[in-house]
Amino acid sequence: MNSSKPLVTIITVNYNQLEITCALFDSIRRNSYPNIEVILVDNASKENPHQHVTKNYPEVLSLRSEKNLGFAGGNNLALPYVKGEYLFFVNNDAELTDNCIELLLKQFDKNPKLGIISPMLCYYPSEETNHKKIVQFAGSTPVNNFTARNKTIGNLEEDKGQYKVPKSIPYIHGAAMMIPAKVMEVTGPMDEMFFLYYEELDWSERIRKAGFEVYVEPNALVYHKESVSVGKLSTLKTYYLNRNRILFMRRNKSGIHFILFSIFFGIATLPKNAILFILKGQWDHLKAFGKAITWNLTNEKKSPKCHSLEQFSTATQS
Repeated sequence: MNSSKPLVTIITVNYNQLEITCALFDSIRRNSYPNIEVILVDNASKENPHQHVTKNYPEVLSLRSEKNLGFAGGNNLALPYVKGEYLFFVNNDAELTDNCIELLLKQFDKNPKLGIISPMLCYYPSEETNHKKIVQFAGSTPVNNFTARNKTIGNLEEDKGQYKVPKSIPYIHGAAMMIPAKVMEVTGPMDEMFFLYYEELDWSERIRKAGFEVYVEPNALVYHKESVSVGKLSTLKTYYLNRNRILFMRRNKSGIHFILFSIFFGIATLPKNAILFILKGQWDHLKAFGKAITWNLTNEKKSPKCHSLEQFSTATQS
């Protein structure tokens, strides 16, 4: 292998979105970087995409889980098959722009302490964005010790070149993130305990605690087909957002910081959310919110699994 062009493994997870996933594969084919492998994990879609993928994209290794393993679990299923020196986790509803991979790799060459990096994310140009390049992610702020929330830098701004400098940030974005295999051997992969939401924030915390840096490279661009408008809040989202917000704080904040969060949650977040759900007659959301709190009162904050690359060996080729 040419050391100047290390092998990059692109991993993506599909769940009932084959057409969108194929658009990602097309964008990878258009990319100029020559040394890549692509692994698809199908997360228990209603229809198995294996035949279509192997026929039309023979360069893609197609794996399938018969059970929906969530975001981290789906991505982790690919790990035993990875050959690359770098792993690039990309949402299936994203598309790479040319030179994206090269620009991300360049930052690792410059900074030996770099542990993981995200490109800048822009919403996919459409009528919803007036076909303009609208930023979704150009970095992040720290999680607030009271609210357990943070902000995404640049969100909904039109990209006019205002974000050009690669920089250290607290958290990467799960839609596109590159990590060296040697770093993952130290930190372990994303924790499947979260299932949905907050797993990349927790991973960023572990990576930084291991002595590595988290970066964004705004010159590398990935388009993301997530809607600009806020989608309808499902009970699933209500449950996992609240469950994992609390879990994240339990795992990553200690002492006075966790006490401050607990007080704020008890006197502000809990009554506010409960009252809003009641006033709107959203009893199913109220129930999901209650379950999210109860789960944290009855479950350990650490996953019983040992997070290592060797652990993940249950993937099956369809």
